[in-house]
Amino acid sequence: MEISLDKVLVPIDTPELMICGSKSETNRLLILQAMFPGIVLKNISRCDDSAVMATALTQRSGVIDIGHAGTAMRFLTAYFASQEGVEVVLTGSERMQQRPIAILVEALRSLGADIDYTNQDGYPPLAIKGCKINKSHVRISGRVSSQYLTALILMGSKLPQGLTLDIADGLTSLPYLKMTQTLIEGIGGKVDLTQERIVVHPLTPGSIKEFTIGSDWSSASYWYGFIALSQDSKIRMSYYQGESIQGDAAVAKIYEALGVSTHYHEDQRCIELHKVSPADTTFVALDLSDTPDLAQTIAVTCAGLGMACHLRGLHTLKIKETDRLAALKTELEKLGAVVAITDDALILEPGTQLREDQCIDTYHDHRMAMAFAPLVQKISLGINEAQVVTKSYPDFWDDLAKAGGQITFHN
Repeated sequence: MEISLDKVLVPIDTPELMICGSKSETNRLLILQAMFPGIVLKNISRCDDSAVMATALTQRSGVIDIGHAGTAMRFLTAYFASQEGVEVVLTGSERMQQRPIAILVEALRSLGADIDYTNQDGYPPLAIKGCKINKSHVRISGRVSSQYLTALILMGSKLPQGLTLDIADGLTSLPYLKMTQTLIEGIGGKVDLTQERIVVHPLTPGSIKEFTIGSDWSSASYWYGFIALSQDSKIRMSYYQGESIQGDAAVAKIYEALGVSTHYHEDQRCIELHKVSPADTTFVALDLSDTPDLAQTIAVTCAGLGMACHLRGLHTLKIKETDRLAALKTELEKLGAVVAITDDALILEPGTQLREDQCIDTYHDHRMAMAFAPLVQKISLGINEAQVVTKSYPDFWDDLAKAGGQITFHN
C-alpha cells in the first residue's frame, strides 16, 4: 500500500489522540508475565511487535516466525533458551535473517544454552532447545544493541542464582536498560546497574502486581515533528505524565530547541504540544546515544525547517529494520537535502529547498514512514509500504488524518 500526503495549508484545531501503551514496556512485561504469571497488564501496546510476542509466548514447540520484530527475536531467544522442555525454531523476515545475533547467542551458550544456527552462523533462524541454566556469570559487550542485554537481564531474574553481566566497552541506550531495571524492581526484584557490571538478583515474586503501561513516547515523537513543522498548531495526547521510565521521553526536552513546547496535564494524564519559536533556527547538535530511535524524526524535522544538524551516537542504527543511516541519507537526498553519514553520525547541511511530490521508500521500517510523514506540513509527498507503521503504531495514519493531514491511499 502506498499513500499520498497533500500539503496542509491551514492551521488545524486541537485534535486529541489516544496513543496506545509503550511497545518497549509491553514487550518486557510480557516476558516477565510469562515467567511470573501473577502480573496483570493494562494499556498494552496494540502494535504488531507486541502481538507477535504475545502469540509466541503461548508456544513451546515448532517454528515461530516473528516477522520484522527485532525485540521479539532478542527477548524470545533468551526466554526460550531457559525454558526446560521447549524446542522451537525462531525465525523471521528476510531482513531479520540479516540482522546479527551472534553476541547474544554466544553469551547464552556460555551459560549452558542449547542454540544452533539453521542457516548462516551468527544470524537467525535459531534452533533452540530449552534447558536448565545453571551458570550465573557472563561477559558481553555493552556497545551492541541494548536489547541483547535486556534479554539476558529479563531471563536472569528467573534464574535460581540470578545473573551477573560483566560489561565490556560501556553501555549503549542506557535508558532502555534502566526501564528493564525499573520494571523488574516493580515486581519485587533487584538489579544493580553500572557501566562495568549488571547484577540481576534472583526474584521470588510476592503478591499479584498490576501495571498500567504508559503511552508510547517513541510514537509521540512523530507529533513533535508534526508540530515543529506546522505554522501554528496544537495536539493533545493521552496517556502521558511528566515522569516516565521510557528513554524517548527525552523528545520533549530535545524539541524545545526545534520549536515545540510541552504542557503536562497531570490530572488528565495527557500532554499538549504547542508550536513556539525555536531558540536557534540555524543549527542543532545532539548526542543520541541514549535515544537513537529519535534520530530519523529529528533529521527530517531539521530538513523541513531548513536547519543544519549534527546527530551522533547512532552506531546501533545500522542493524535495525534497515540500515537507518543509509536509508535516511538516500531519502533526504531524494528531497534535495545535502547529507553525510559516518558509522555513528549524520550531518545535514542547512537551507534545503525541499522537492515536492517525491515518494519516500520505507525499507520495511516503520520509523521511516512515520518520521517523514510530518513533512506534510511543508510539501506533498508519497509514502511507499505505508502499512509498515502497524509494527509499532497501527493507528498512525488515522491519527494523521485527525490532525489535518490530507491522505490518499493507493493499493
